[in-house]
Amino acid sequence: MLRDGHGRKVNYLRVSVTQRCNFRCQYCMPEKPFSWVPKENLLSFEELFLFIKICIDEGVDKIRITGGEPLLRNGLSGFIKMISDYKSGLDIALTTNGYLLSDLAQELKDAGLIRINVSLDTLRHDVAKKIAGKDVLTKVLDGISRAQEVGLGVKINNVPLKHVNSDEIIEILEYCKKRDMSIRFIEYMENRYAKDKIQGMSEEEIKKVIATKYKFVEIKRESSSPSKLYELENGYQFGIINPHAHDFCEDCNRIRLTAEGVLIPCLYFEEAMNIKKAVQNGNIIEATKILKEVLKNKPEKNRWSTDENNEISNRAFYETGG
Repeated sequence: MLRDGHGRKVNYLRVSVTQRCNFRCQYCMPEKPFSWVPKENLLSFEELFLFIKICIDEGVDKIRITGGEPLLRNGLSGFIKMISDYKSGLDIALTTNGYLLSDLAQELKDAGLIRINVSLDTLRHDVAKKIAGKDVLTKVLDGISRAQEVGLGVKINNVPLKHVNSDEIIEILEYCKKRDMSIRFIEYMENRYAKDKIQGMSEEEIKKVIATKYKFVEIKRESSSPSKLYELENGYQFGIINPHAHDFCEDCNRIRLTAEGVLIPCLYFEEAMNIKKAVQNGNIIEATKILKEVLKNKPEKNRWSTDENNEISNRAFYETGG
């Protein structure tokens, strides 16, 4: 069993397989050119899998594939099958923008994928184009429908932005409720790669909008989840993720691995270490040593916030998958 320097059990690994993305969302990477890290700089699926096996052997049983947009990387289903075949009962999930999902949903399900999170910030074509940088909504909605058809669990992520999609909160909630999908509203996370002057909505502002139509109560948070959960009178549950809060840090159970081999103990890079050389040499002992060292240095609390000088984070979410 893996434990960090504060005694917390760590059983959740998030693996970014690419920095590439086919969207240019306002809150993530709107101005970044359509370029990518050279293939030779990335760990191969076999090298990623070697490290994942170490983690599984040490007690990790929850693995999420992220990006960038992970469906852009060729051979992803085969990678998922490697993981699924290694040990039964693993919780294997994927976060995607959904654009390529319709054609790949059955293949991913057959490979052993259990569930997906899909980013859906709007139900309006013009707003989707404004947020993502191109007309994407039809393909995203088709992907969500196809994923449900093949039996994948589907959860929706939504980032409410003032004067952009903030008037759709109830509409999105009802879309998910009708289709028996969970939704998590995520507070916009300030970063230098986002479009200037965009403004997110706070947890309290989101709740205030929902309260104009529905009564709801806060319920017990899922263990180690960053999401606060709320339940409508009819039993439907939704969540809100406030990245500035610390209340979920006390039982944080996750670490992150980038496509280039950077092992990150939190959404901060100060204590990160690189496993690339170790796994490329097949050095399991060294890779395990690095894993234990990163866990030892995992911070006790989330450092996500603007400081007193109003400095904004330099983190690039397209590298870590959030």
